Amino acid sequence: MTEGPARGSVLEVTEETGLGTTVNVIIYDGTLRQGDSVILGGRDEIITTKIRALLLPKPLDEMKDPRDKFTSVNEVTAAAGVKVAAPNLEGALAGSPLYATLDEKDTEDYLRQVADEIGRLRISTDKIGIVLKTDTLGSLEAITAELKKSDVSIRLADVGDISRRDVIEAESVRQKDEILGVILGFNVRLLSDAKEEAQNKAIKIFQQNIIYHLIDDYLIWVKEERTRKVEEAFEDLVLPCKIKILPGYIFRRSRPAIVGVEILGGRLRTRVRLIDRKGREVGQVSQIQDRGESLTEAIAGMQVAVSIRGSIVGRHIHEDDLLYVQIPEEHVRVLLRRFEQELDPREMETLQELIEIMRGENAFWGI
Repeated sequence: MTEGPARGSVLEVTEETGLGTTVNVIIYDGTLRQGDSVILGGRDEIITTKIRALLLPKPLDEMKDPRDKFTSVNEVTAAAGVKVAAPNLEGALAGSPLYATLDEKDTEDYLRQVADEIGRLRISTDKIGIVLKTDTLGSLEAITAELKKSDVSIRLADVGDISRRDVIEAESVRQKDEILGVILGFNVRLLSDAKEEAQNKAIKIFQQNIIYHLIDDYLIWVKEERTRKVEEAFEDLVLPCKIKILPGYIFRRSRPAIVGVEILGGRLRTRVRLIDRKGREVGQVSQIQDRGESLTEAIAGMQVAVSIRGSIVGRHIHEDDLLYVQIPEEHVRVLLRRFEQELDPREMETLQELIEIMRGENAFWGI
């Protein structure tokens, strides 16, 4: 249809020497004329302006000066592409609909339609989620859809360069969730004040000009960060371990007691407390040595020398005794809830034995 006022879509927003900000538009319905009033989407508000010039590219053989690239035309009809020069296009949005208007009623209808279309794609909430900035409404829609498929929560999604405000939004999220307190930027610039703020606040920013690379970069980083956090949390826990005091390997009886042990299950670390099979505390591991070399950890199957502070051989511990690492109840809960897959069968068996011992000694253990 070539009759009636034009309807189209903004493909690109560009700066042209001598013209200022222009928009490249595809007209899919009606006729667009020089002097028409048009409505299109802007970053801060809906833009209403009057067309100053309609421009088509000149053939190369007619171009005498590189700056003289366009031919002015009075009108274009569907389906055609055209460059539109008009005032107040600085904040125009690529991907926005464009409507030519004839009367006040059309203007009100189109203002509402453009606002609804842009509002449908933009996201601004108080929820915990990432900040997304893209170059066009089309890329905003595509990336938002892909992130939602991957169950990534979005706090703010908008068109435009990454600004200091975006960094502040990400920082407010990061205080609650480091994984979501980031910025994803597709085909946009990182403004200088935003770059400085991001460096000061240690905000992670992902920038790409290929949609799937941007999403993959973020999801791979999320996986690595979660793995790192799990490993750090796991390292901070007291882990299950069962040891046996080897007969004939009593090197020192007290202050501290030094005995040879075999690790029957789990892993033994320094600074852990030990209990016997009746749940009685027998001392704290201060050092582990293997052939004179100090270790921070000994694993199942190893035979090592252990110094135990607060223990006296013959009073608290004896040859052939089975001892267990004392694990705080909360650590046991975390191990069972979050790290069961990290424990090997012997560690799980040792943990279950410890739970039975502690249940027998403490009726308040609810595990």
